[in-house]
Amino acid sequence: MDHSLSLHGPAKTLTFLAPPKPRGPRSFPPSNSNFGRRRLLRSGVVVRARAGPSPCEFSSSPLNTPLEPNSPAGKFLSRVLQNQRQYFNLAVSDELKLLANDRDAAVARMSLSSGSDEGPLHRRIAQLKEHECQTAVEDVMYMLILYKFSEIRAQLVPKLSRCIYNGRLEIWPSKDWELESIHEFEVLEMIREHISTVIGLRANCSVTDSWATTEIQRLRLGRVYVASILYGYFLKSASLRYYLEECLASAHQDLHLTHRNSLQFPEAWSYGLKQNQVVGCVNNTQSISLGRGTNGHELKQEKLKCYVMGFDPETLQRCAKLRSREAVNLVEKHSCALFGDGQTGLLDTDEVILTSFSSLKRLVLEAIAFGSFLWDAEEYADAVYKLKEN
Repeated sequence: MDHSLSLHGPAKTLTFLAPPKPRGPRSFPPSNSNFGRRRLLRSGVVVRARAGPSPCEFSSSPLNTPLEPNSPAGKFLSRVLQNQRQYFNLAVSDELKLLANDRDAAVARMSLSSGSDEGPLHRRIAQLKEHECQTAVEDVMYMLILYKFSEIRAQLVPKLSRCIYNGRLEIWPSKDWELESIHEFEVLEMIREHISTVIGLRANCSVTDSWATTEIQRLRLGRVYVASILYGYFLKSASLRYYLEECLASAHQDLHLTHRNSLQFPEAWSYGLKQNQVVGCVNNTQSISLGRGTNGHELKQEKLKCYVMGFDPETLQRCAKLRSREAVNLVEKHSCALFGDGQTGLLDTDEVILTSFSSLKRLVLEAIAFGSFLWDAEEYADAVYKLKEN
């Protein structure tokens, strides 16, 4: 994430968010296809017009979303997702390669013309091209997130300005099970604690409690949503780090046991045992001794929550911070589109919304899933395009 020119200022922060209280396996296929935009266009991608539901209702299309892509790459991928879904991952890979090539070519021309009369012109062209590519790659990341939501059959909530009638907001169906299905059990426990903290809904509450109504300011709801996106992003990063360290501890233990028992092979053979029997004994020993970690110290089978609570401030910040400027921009644009007033798109409003705790939970679960998918999309895009470090 090291490509930037003077057109961009210092790292951005989320403008309306109040002060805040290891690379894992990819979730998307590797970008190794030559599937091109032109090939798809030749095959006849058509957006079919039809009478759809009202703006606030969820539709079968994954693109009834608050934020609409503006770049050619984003619009192209939205058509592919609707009409040729089976080619979506290939199209994403191809678009990221095209964007990376366009940006790098402009930078190369700028470098070649450095010191010449055309130097300033090519520098300005490179700056504009970088800005254009950054907008496009943000759209690509957003489409990747939409694709992940469509995989679990849960659509993003449309713009709230279309969903509030007479000051009341109600979101149905809730899709709680689908939104929770992407998380491990230990992560779910932390998510339920987060929901209880931010909206006051207990994990084992009754149906009556879930459908009870409450009032909340639109601005505060927007802040809760953004904080939950960041929490989902943090949980994804922290859980991957946790599982990676577990694997490293197990690998270290395997190496330690193998080295220790290899010294006993001659003695075992003297008693007529075969080498594969000795190795089998080693494996059996490993299966009951995986709690032993580095430096020979016993490691407890600690829960993810205990692991996270043990983070020092530097590690905590590293896991919670969005790694790229593109991710920061995407969170801000999506949240403003969702909670904006419909005219200016700003959240500067004291409007009070009447809604149910069930609807609040739906928004928080969606935001946490969005943060988790954002981590995946950022990781995948950075492998091809090299995002800007935040």
